[in-house]
Amino acid sequence: MKLTTAGESHGKALLAIIEGLPAHLKVDLEQINRLLALRQSGFGRGGRQKIEKDCAEILTGVRNGETLGSPVTLCIYNKDYENWSKSMADGECDEAAMSQKALTKVRPGHADLTGVIKFRQTDARNVLERASARETAIRVAAGGVYKQYLSALGIEIGGYVQEICGVQDNGDYAFEDLQKAKTTSVGMIDETAIQQAEEKIAQLKKDGDTAGGIVEIRVKGLKSGFGSVMTYAEKLDAKLAQGLMSIQAVKGVEIGLGFDAARDSGKNVHDEIYYDEGKGFYRVTNRAGGIEGGMSNGEEIVLRVAMKPIPTLMQGLQTVDYNTKEKTKAASERSDVCAIFALEIIAEAVVAQVIADVVAARLGGDTMEEMAQRYQLLP
Repeated sequence: MKLTTAGESHGKALLAIIEGLPAHLKVDLEQINRLLALRQSGFGRGGRQKIEKDCAEILTGVRNGETLGSPVTLCIYNKDYENWSKSMADGECDEAAMSQKALTKVRPGHADLTGVIKFRQTDARNVLERASARETAIRVAAGGVYKQYLSALGIEIGGYVQEICGVQDNGDYAFEDLQKAKTTSVGMIDETAIQQAEEKIAQLKKDGDTAGGIVEIRVKGLKSGFGSVMTYAEKLDAKLAQGLMSIQAVKGVEIGLGFDAARDSGKNVHDEIYYDEGKGFYRVTNRAGGIEGGMSNGEEIVLRVAMKPIPTLMQGLQTVDYNTKEKTKAASERSDVCAIFALEIIAEAVVAQVIADVVAARLGGDTMEEMAQRYQLLP
């Protein structure tokens, strides 16, 4: 499967084209839009979420609620484009509007400075519009399609927020518990942690500062053998790490024990293997996080994703004006204080994309019926 996205933060729309979906996948647009609403929710989100009420439209590839086997095109129109049309038009723009919206006070932690140098621009607007995390809205929409594809095979994806700026939710949760995280203000499950996280975010907002955090993503129902040990590019853990690291502001990915595996001895790290005639080969621990040798081993896949604090601070960090080279405070675009809840929804979407790709590569098939039959026959 292949996903291509396009669009700018304040442009007309965001687009996604999904290639490789089989025919006869039932697509529920309301379910996709519920995910988009979740991405915009969470304590600490900024003013843009009040302007945009994201709803996806299906432009191609679906008829009568089912995929045709042709590319599926999704679209989210940017409502804020009405306020930016004079400076973001594809034709001749209004010079005064462009000057007003220009960004030359390049922001630390963003793509601004590196981007204007690389693409020989004088206005970071030409870089930040694509670099913006607004792009993740269309990835969540596409992820909604991928999640429905996987669910039809019995594969489910869930997650929760594990940490926000040092406040931790240390609960030991079963997969079935994770859905509760979608109903809380910050994506955590533990009530005490939720309260402490809200207090932390409120204080950061007061201080003009921002928060980072960690989310945990799980995949349940994926059978063994997806991915490959034969080439580096086919390794499932490598694909997942690449996908998750492509999310804006993500700075780290762990699988299973992750970095803790390096701090302990082998007997406390590796999952011993047992056999029972009734259930076959099995493990009583899952420290590997469901992946061994670049392949799924049938256990739950467990991933943790670290997001840096949002680099657009209302106080503005020290920087330089790109054109004048003078010392100044970084530009302050409309921004969030905390977007960790959103990261959890986005990370689920990206994981769904990667898992769907490796499933399709192994199973083949032109229709959902073929793929479901082949999946059920796997050991």
